[in-house]
Parts: sequence; C-alpha cells; structure tokens
Amino acid sequence: MEVRTTRFGVIEIADDRVITFDQGLLGFPDRQRFCLLEPGEDACFFWLQSLDDPALAFVVTDPALFVPDYSVPIRKEQMESLALNSLDDAQVFVIVNKVDGFLTGNLQGPLVINTLQRRADQMVIAEKRWTTRHQLVKVETEARKSA
Repeated sequence: MEVRTTRFGVIEIADDRVITFDQGLLGFPDRQRFCLLEPGEDACFFWLQSLDDPALAFVVTDPALFVPDYSVPIRKEQMESLALNSLDDAQVFVIVNKVDGFLTGNLQGPLVINTLQRRADQMVIAEKRWTTRHQLVKVETEARKSA
C-alpha cells in the first residue's frame, strides 16, 4: 500500500505491516492505523507513522533498552482484546520526546503490540515510579561536542 507522509514523502508499506490500535492513541482516538518505520538495521528508535494522517508520527523505542526493570502489567481482559495468547507475542514501545536536554519516554502510557495479529493498545499504568517523561538518555548538544 502507498502511504503519504509529511516527513518521509510517499512510502510503500506491505499490508501485513499495518498495526491497528482499535481505540486509537491517547489524544488521537480516530487515528487507528499505523506502521513502524525503522530508520536503520540497528536502530533503537523508530517512527510510528499514522496511515490515517500524513502529519502524525511519533518517535518510539523499546523501553527495555534504557530501563531494564521496566515491565507492563497486562490483565487477562487486555490480553483478550489484543488477541494475545502469550506475552511472548507482545512487543512494548514507548513514545519518546525531547525535554530539557534528555530524550524521555512515556512509561505511564506504553504501546503494547501483538506482533502476530498486529493489534495494539496504549495502556495506562498508574504505578507512581513511572512517569510520562522518564529520562532515557541525555542528548549531547552541538556546542558540547565542539568544546
């Protein structure tokens, strides 16, 4: 399928790469179809591109790369709504933002994707130790690099 994006122009996406968020994402309930764009083979950051809105794309990452003890509690009814038979078939991503010289991850609102069925949901975690702006990595500025 041909997808028009504002960041990447027109890209070709295989039909089996479409990820469906039945409830949309928080703040974007009517944006339900996305694809994951990998900028390189060894990339740890990806683009979650909306197929319903060419201008809507989020940087996402696997939080386990930065926060080894992070886990998402998934209840039985959530497993059923995602058609998950096993947690081994789930992939977790978090939306990344740049805040005050850090790349932060929304660990309170992880994205859980059934990698077999390509169904997904944005969970809400109430656990106090995780935040919507959990620092993942410090961003080195150009001024510091040249100093």
